[in-house]
Amino acid sequence: MNPLSDAPSPLYERVKDYVLANIGSGKWARDRKLPSEHELVAALGVSRMTINRALRELTSQGYLLRIQGVGTFVAPPKPQSTLIEVANISSEIAARGGRHTARVILLEAVEATALLLAAFETSGPMTAGHSLILHLEDDVPVQLEERFVNSELVPDYARQDFTGMTTYDYLQQSMPMTEVEHVISAIPAGIETAELLQLKEGEPCLMLHRRTWSGATVATVNTLIYAGSRYSLGSRYATAALSSGV
Repeated sequence: MNPLSDAPSPLYERVKDYVLANIGSGKWARDRKLPSEHELVAALGVSRMTINRALRELTSQGYLLRIQGVGTFVAPPKPQSTLIEVANISSEIAARGGRHTARVILLEAVEATALLLAAFETSGPMTAGHSLILHLEDDVPVQLEERFVNSELVPDYARQDFTGMTTYDYLQQSMPMTEVEHVISAIPAGIETAELLQLKEGEPCLMLHRRTWSGATVATVNTLIYAGSRYSLGSRYATAALSSGV
């Protein structure tokens, strides 16, 4: 009996599902060497080209490790750490007893540049919703938020009113968020940033670069700039969540 599922999906996708099912069940443990491509061809009744494509894609996605001349292995788990949770700035401000307001500087649909296509991990072309929003706490600017949103996932982003609803709330309602990437840098305020955040040019700021995924697709590419003298970034979490992979 053929061990592949009867799902109406391409054969290489069914081979990937078969491999992942064996890994997930523990039948193929971490660091275990997989059967050879020849053995998988015989076991699954598909072409070697199909097997090769499935293994290549699972390797690029981090599930497998291929060593030339040795074989293909189940990849060891990657270490993970958590620094910042994805949070709604209006909720953060309210929790401190402050009053949140937002000023929409820019809201439009744009054709993605080569740099943006790379961030979205696509060869394009693609259209993105683009927003630039200034967040204030008790009328004092604290965050400058720039977002690019995949229009295939959220086609109406550029037609919303983000003075009454935050982009966070709208995106949470529009699509599931399955993965987040954060990179933090310290930067001097440029001319435009300094003007909007009411800082002196060159004054230190914190820049949080965030990408989010919905399934396998990059959903948003964001840059959040905070006035360094008025804001700090951090989080508290249980270490058990890390060890369980949550």
